[in-house]
Amino acid sequence: MTQKPKKPLNPFIRFTTIALQMGLTIYLGSKLGEWLDIKFDNQDQLYYKIVTLCAVFIAIFAVIKQVINLTNKD
Repeated sequence: MTQKPKKPLNPFIRFTTIALQMGLTIYLGSKLGEWLDIKFDNQDQLYYKIVTLCAVFIAIFAVIKQVINLTNKD
């Protein structure tokens, strides 16, 4: 039997998963920062701010990389 070629995902589904990945990365980064503030008894929420900001940059970098890969394949 021959296999049917896989149907590529709809681009809208790809972009939806990218958005969900970005949101999840930022959310988990904020939770990590919050946990670090509690663990090290930081009243200024410094870890929360730094880790959340790093998570935003990581998420943006990942989105840009995935969008470039999608546009190069098409």
